Amino acid sequence: MAQPSIGAQASRLARDFTLNGVARTRMPKLVYGTAWKKDRTTDLVYTALKTGFRGIDTAAQPKHYNEQGVAAGFKRAVSEGIVKREDVFVSPDDNDVTRRLDPNLTDAPYDFKASVEDRVLQSVESSLRNFTIEGQVTYLDSVVLHSPLDTLDDTITAWKALEGYHPHKIRNLGISNATHSFVEALYSRVTVKPAVVQNRFYPDTEYEAGLRAFCKEHNVKFQSFWTIGANPQLVKSQPVADIVQGAGVGVVSAYYALVMGLEGIAILDGTTKEAHMKEDLEGLERVGAWADGDGAVAWVKALAEFKKLLDEP
Repeated sequence: MAQPSIGAQASRLARDFTLNGVARTRMPKLVYGTAWKKDRTTDLVYTALKTGFRGIDTAAQPKHYNEQGVAAGFKRAVSEGIVKREDVFVSPDDNDVTRRLDPNLTDAPYDFKASVEDRVLQSVESSLRNFTIEGQVTYLDSVVLHSPLDTLDDTITAWKALEGYHPHKIRNLGISNATHSFVEALYSRVTVKPAVVQNRFYPDTEYEAGLRAFCKEHNVKFQSFWTIGANPQLVKSQPVADIVQGAGVGVVSAYYALVMGLEGIAILDGTTKEAHMKEDLEGLERVGAWADGDGAVAWVKALAEFKKLLDEP
């Protein structure tokens, strides 16, 4: 029997986002990140879904991702009745950066010599094939342009190619690794507005405070990565310790909860340990229930102190 669908969380903190796309897509606040999993990808994706993750981030970029392996783990979970297709937020990145990372790659799902439009089409068609389930409607919940291209005009050309699949084959569009000014410029010039911006969450960009404010104003959701690895000082901070003690959860769950408390943020979680998958999911819900109940005052205080560490109002 399939486990509860996305959106079933009880607490406000853990509850899924609803994106702006035509289909009103639900996006979990914890999305399983599949980069650098290599030959373990299929088993880890299957385990993540079995444990309770209902969002998958991947990419048509063979240097860091194994999208076919992601799809295999996903299809296995569907075939065993662990999840239904509509229960899972599937989000591949469309990628032009592979050519710059390694021009000698031979297994990319697109021709490096092709035009921008053709590379986008080849990449999307590859992802659609990978995530096709026989007898079911084939679609991707979101496709994120992995990074800006060499110019804004080139990026818009790629974006318009993606728009050709919206809203039926691709329900939402997003962009990653883009500056605040670039996102604003893109937003102003495209027809299908970004539903998601996926960037690092770290001190070098002041935790993307300006970009996140823009996203919040326009109901665009911010997906963070490097959330733990780039922020040891935040993970070890007093507000996190206060949540650990008050809600009775682990450090990672407490930290993730505070980041989500900034509002409008989903987190890419790439843990490879089944126990940690369970702890992260259950811990977030536990903090949310505590914050909605007996811990309300302590939660507000800890979140305020956490915001001070980020110089955030």
